[in-house]
Amino acid sequence: MENKNKKNIVVGITGSIAVYKSCEIIRGLKKNGWNVKVIMTENAKKFVSPLTFETLSKNPVYSEMFLRNYEEDHIKLSDFASIILICPATANIIGKIASGICDDLLTTTVFAFDGPVIFAPAMNEKMWLNKIVKENVEKLKKYGYYFVGPEKGELANGKVGIGRLAEINIIVEFVEEIYNKFCK
Repeated sequence: MENKNKKNIVVGITGSIAVYKSCEIIRGLKKNGWNVKVIMTENAKKFVSPLTFETLSKNPVYSEMFLRNYEEDHIKLSDFASIILICPATANIIGKIASGICDDLLTTTVFAFDGPVIFAPAMNEKMWLNKIVKENVEKLKKYGYYFVGPEKGELANGKVGIGRLAEINIIVEFVEEIYNKFCK
């Protein structure tokens, strides 16, 4: 991997109410010297505009599979990255990747990538504790994927439970830890 020892990160953003916290995570990564490129799923764009992430990352936001003059963006993005962070990671994206489903730019980029992939889950407690989600998480961990969080705290529905996105500084520190361990 040509960029393995460079601080290049692809942040995959999926459709969760916690999307707004990804803005601060990108700011934290940029502050720590990371070159950030963002892939947004269609559902993520319903929560926060791509323009927000373009402004924060200082790079274009990617979301379409075949938009850029037939360029293979999933290969270019996987070649660029030393780490991929999926934040927030929904039950949907965890299940798709655990099942080998490559049907959008984020999933195809993950499957073309040969470095560390970190999931930062965010979902309702009932979803996080679902047996299928737990099985998918364990399967991904077995294959060498990393997870940071979720934490217990106030959820979008106002209840307190497990499923809250890990604190911003915890996620940024975890990315640094994985980079120092595997990419330097």
